[in-house]
Parts: sequence; C-alpha cells; structure tokens
Amino acid sequence: MDSIQESRNGKATRTIVRGALVALVALALAGIASAQERIAEFNGGIGVQTLTGVNADGTVKLNIVRGVNPSGPWVIKHLDARVNSNGHITVNGRGLLLAAGNGIGTNAGASVFATLFCGPATAPTAFNSTLTGVALDANGNFRIDDFLSAVPANPCTTPALLIRNAANGTWFAAGIQNVEQE
Repeated sequence: MDSIQESRNGKATRTIVRGALVALVALALAGIASAQERIAEFNGGIGVQTLTGVNADGTVKLNIVRGVNPSGPWVIKHLDARVNSNGHITVNGRGLLLAAGNGIGTNAGASVFATLFCGPATAPTAFNSTLTGVALDANGNFRIDDFLSAVPANPCTTPALLIRNAANGTWFAAGIQNVEQE
C-alpha cells in the first residue's frame, strides 16, 4: 500500500512540476512578445525626388523632410521595415539605385542607415540605426538589423522613416507607413 501511495505522490509531484514549467515558459514568451510589440511598420518605399518646385524668385525648393536634405534622384523597388517597442529595427530594401546622371542604375558605392522620426513634422524626434551604414550591393539591395540610438516613445506618433546616406546624411528613400498593422 505504501508503494502505491508513493507512486501517486510521485505522479502528482511530476504533474505539478510540469505545470509550473509550462507556466514559466508561457510567462517568458509573453515577456518576449511584449518586448517585441511593433510600434511602426512600413511596406513599400518612395525614392527621393530632389525638388518640390520653384519659388517665385526662381530659386528651387528642395524636398527637405523632417529637416533632412535630399540626395540626388534615387529610386527604390521595394522596402519593408519594422520597429519594435524595444528599439529593434529591421529594414529590407531592394533596388535602391541612382535615377539620373551618368551613374544611372548604379548604387554609387553608397552605404545607408535608417532614421525613424516620431512626433509632428515641425518638431520631430529622430532615432537612428547604426551611423556607420550598411553597404548597398550591386543591385541596390540592403538589410539593416539593428537597434535605434534610443528607444522611441510608444506610441510613435506620425512616424516617418528615411533611408539615409551614411556619408553625408542626405535621404535616398522614405518608407510607406503600413497603417493596417495587426
């Protein structure tokens, strides 16, 4: 009879331990999920158009976005970016190439970094990925997998994402915000 009781106690103990382990794993996964909450997502990209028009005095209007000057004309075929609440940013870009001049269709040997802006366009807060930059491959493809210079506010109001030239900080492309986040 004692061995039957010990067997039942052993099974009960194993069941309790298994339940506790399952609960710990669930809590860990919930913690990871909350740390990975997405605060901004961009699907698609717009290549830079250097000018926005001409002033009445004949001077040109540069396409300055959130205080950042444009580079020469560039195109981008595809861009996907995600920013998590812990400041982790991933950007996949395809076909970021010059759109004018003798170097048309090339990557011009450029390296890029990403800047996420939060807040109103007149007074945004900028969060940069690594400033050393990621080199474009021959086809203008790149991947940024990094953390931002600081953790953005959550929510990041009126987010804007610029892909910028590591050499001089001008912008090449902008992300198209995905407003239908899941």
